[in-house]
Amino acid sequence: MILKYKTDEHVFDENKEEGVLFLTYPLLTECDLVQHGFSTRIGGVSEGVYSSMNLSFGREDLPENVEENFHRISRVLNIKQSNMVFSHQTHTTNIKVVTAKDRGKGIKIPRDFENIDGMITNIPEVCLVTFYADCVPLFFVDPIKKVIGLTHSGWRGTVGKIGARTIQAMEHEFGSKPKDILAAIGPSICQDCYEVSEDVILEFKETFKKQEQGDLFYKKDNGKYQLNLWEANKKILMQAGINRKNLAVSNLCTCCNPNELFSHRASRGQRGNLAAFLSFKKEVTAK
Repeated sequence: MILKYKTDEHVFDENKEEGVLFLTYPLLTECDLVQHGFSTRIGGVSEGVYSSMNLSFGREDLPENVEENFHRISRVLNIKQSNMVFSHQTHTTNIKVVTAKDRGKGIKIPRDFENIDGMITNIPEVCLVTFYADCVPLFFVDPIKKVIGLTHSGWRGTVGKIGARTIQAMEHEFGSKPKDILAAIGPSICQDCYEVSEDVILEFKETFKKQEQGDLFYKKDNGKYQLNLWEANKKILMQAGINRKNLAVSNLCTCCNPNELFSHRASRGQRGNLAAFLSFKKEVTAK
C-alpha cells in the first residue's frame, strides 16, 4: 500500500499497471457493469510541479506530456480516448446529459458546452471524465436502469447539493430510483486539512439544519473553521435516497498525500490535475 488512508475501511483498491498507479472502488467493480478509475500522480511523463501524471491541458504543462499521460491512463483503464467526454468545471451545480454525439469532446474535439460540473449518461462506452486537486469526486452507478453519473463537488457545489441534483437528474431523465444507485465519494481534502473562513461556514449553516451541523465543521481559536466535505456529501447523498450500504465514503485525503496525489492546498496552487473516469465497460441494456 502506497497511500496513507484516514481509516482502515476498505474503500479503494490500489492498482498498478505498466507503472501507472490508479484507484478503483470495490463497490463499483463488483457490480460488473462499469470501467472506472481515479488517477494518481504516479506513472506519467510530466515534470516539475506537474510530475508526473498530470491530466490537465489547462495548467501550462507541455501538451505533448499531457497527451502521453492520457495515452497511458486510458490504456490501463481500457478506455478509448475517443469515447471520453470532459466536464467544464466552474463550481456550478449544472448537470449535463451526455449523448453519443458528445464523444471525444474536450480531448479529441472542442467542447461545445460550458459550466458543467456533473454529467450523466446511459450510452454504452461513453466515458465521463472530471478533474480534481482537493475537491470531491462523486461517482454514481444505477445497475438497474443502466445509468452512470460523475460529478465535481467543491465547497460551492456541496452547498448547492450538486450530488442530490445529479441523483434527481438520473431519476428525471432515465427513471433511476435513488435506492438502487451505487455511489462513491472520492479522494479529496479531509477535515483536518481544510481550513475555511466564516463566510463559507455561513453558507453551510443556511444549507444544513442546525442538528446536522455538529460533525460538519468546528471553530478554532484563530476564528477559522475546519470543514468536513466528506460528511457533508454523505449527508446530501443519503438525504437524496442513497442507501448507506450502497455508499462508499472517502477515507483518502489529497492534501495528506501530496507526493502521490495533486493537492491545490498542499501545493499552494502549483500543481497538475487528477481525473476520475467512469464508463460502461460493455454494452448493456436497461431493464
